[in-house]
Amino acid sequence: MKVIQFEQTGKPADILKPVDLPTPEPKAGQARVRVVASPINPSDLMFVQNRYGIRPQLPSLAGFEGMGVVDAVGEGVEISVGSRVSFTGLGSWGEFIIVHHKAVIPVPDAMTDDIAAQLFVNPFTAYAMVQDSGVPEGGWLMLTAAGSAFGKLVIQLCAKRGIKTIGTVRRDDLNDELTKLGLTEIINTETDDMATRIREITGGKGVPCVLDAVGGPTATEAMKCLGKGGVMLIYGLLSEQDPSLNVGLMIFRELTVKGFWLSDWMRRADAQVRQEVSKNVIEWLTTGDAQLPVEARYGLDQIAEAVEHADRPGRWGKILITP
Repeated sequence: MKVIQFEQTGKPADILKPVDLPTPEPKAGQARVRVVASPINPSDLMFVQNRYGIRPQLPSLAGFEGMGVVDAVGEGVEISVGSRVSFTGLGSWGEFIIVHHKAVIPVPDAMTDDIAAQLFVNPFTAYAMVQDSGVPEGGWLMLTAAGSAFGKLVIQLCAKRGIKTIGTVRRDDLNDELTKLGLTEIINTETDDMATRIREITGGKGVPCVLDAVGGPTATEAMKCLGKGGVMLIYGLLSEQDPSLNVGLMIFRELTVKGFWLSDWMRRADAQVRQEVSKNVIEWLTTGDAQLPVEARYGLDQIAEAVEHADRPGRWGKILITP
């Protein structure tokens, strides 16, 4: 089988290569999935650069999620061969992958391959973070990098729940699309003073929660937008810069800054919560209400071009690997 592998960490386009490996057989509790499509997420690229929460054991496979068709199962696995599934597991950028049966989610016929390929990382993170934000219906939730695939999901989920959203962008070319998805207010970080705009929008109260993916100066300014007792949930570092924490603000506004990683959230959540989230996310994505656009598809032999495209500013949709 053909898979994407890297033997050293570094710039993804330089080190990711297609290689031929023997097709593995599933052991007890495992399923083998013939991969149909797998997205390129920021976490995938961070892992290849050794900047993620788990470290690659070299040589390493790449890609953390995807969708496909169950090809074979090991002992004790009840999933039927031929089932369409979404899955998580290292090595999704390949023709086949072995995954634990608990990391496989059967997807309904009404769900397209494109959406099923993106079912886990962004939708589950969006659902969990909006839950953890504690923002009620009618309240304000602020998010940085609003034009990202994740940001668009948060906007749509909040609109569905009646939560008002304020999103930051660096360019105005996606403003119309974001507004149609349900974004209430837009702040351009290149031309607007973030804290001033937030005071205008919220009548001086500030927002109760910020979801930050950028770090650096953007996160530093976003902290000033929090109201009394506000919380900033940091889930990414697109700027590759740490923010500066204003200790005075943290003390006198009683602010909380904490990290969010879906893997840890899933480990903390009990089985009932995980099942509820899975059910709600699948129902939400199957209705067709949520948009998960795909900008381009690449084969395994085009991996360098694919990861360069995924890292390109101004994308409007996800990049998929289609073995």
